[in-house]
Amino acid sequence: MKQGLFVIIVLVVALATGFAIYSQLPKYLQEGGPVVALLIALSVMLIAFILERLFTLRKARGTMSVQAFFKRVIDTLRKEDYQGAVATCEKQRGSLANVIRAGIERYAQVKDDQSLNMDKRMEETQRAIEEANALEVPLLERNLIALSTIASIATMLGLLGTTIGMIRAFQATGHAAGGVIDASQLARGISEALVNTAGGLFNAIIGIIAYNFFVNKVDSFNYTIDEASYEVVQLFKSREAQTAGS
Repeated sequence: MKQGLFVIIVLVVALATGFAIYSQLPKYLQEGGPVVALLIALSVMLIAFILERLFTLRKARGTMSVQAFFKRVIDTLRKEDYQGAVATCEKQRGSLANVIRAGIERYAQVKDDQSLNMDKRMEETQRAIEEANALEVPLLERNLIALSTIASIATMLGLLGTTIGMIRAFQATGHAAGGVIDASQLARGISEALVNTAGGLFNAIIGIIAYNFFVNKVDSFNYTIDEASYEVVQLFKSREAQTAGS
């Protein structure tokens, strides 16, 4: 599914769900006004994006542990079994496997090309790895901006609801007939302010925690890909040096 379509579907479903849940809320929560429905919609969007990130990053890890996979690839490459290494990558089916497979396939194509010297062959291999990495990174970082944006919007939306509630509260005191304050209107305004404050803070806290969690996961994943790619390239360079010396 395309990213734009996914976001539109999540937005529409979140808004529909938000207003549906709002209509079933206890009266004291409904006093928060329609802003509460929007805050609920943001919560639904947070849940959707968090689940999408968890699924995507789990898929990006592949079918086996990264350590076991990389050890198997290195052992296969040391035997100069490039087809076997590619097969291992295809079986792993993860972001790291995709990047390493691109480098292995490219090196296997140019390793016997006498028109290229060692440096050129390494440049071609490195270029293939970088191109594959450029395709994988956006998938790993997708929707992280959405999580950060939702956290920011939730804070502002909660503040908006708080301000509206306080306006209602002050109106209750400003329009008091005969100096008697309408306690019910005052309480309703304060309740609206507090409910929206709580909703905005809840979404902001969850959004910030989720954003930082996934950013750390992606950074760790990118570091692993860079380290593994470097090891593979160094292995190829060692093979080239041995070939040149023999």
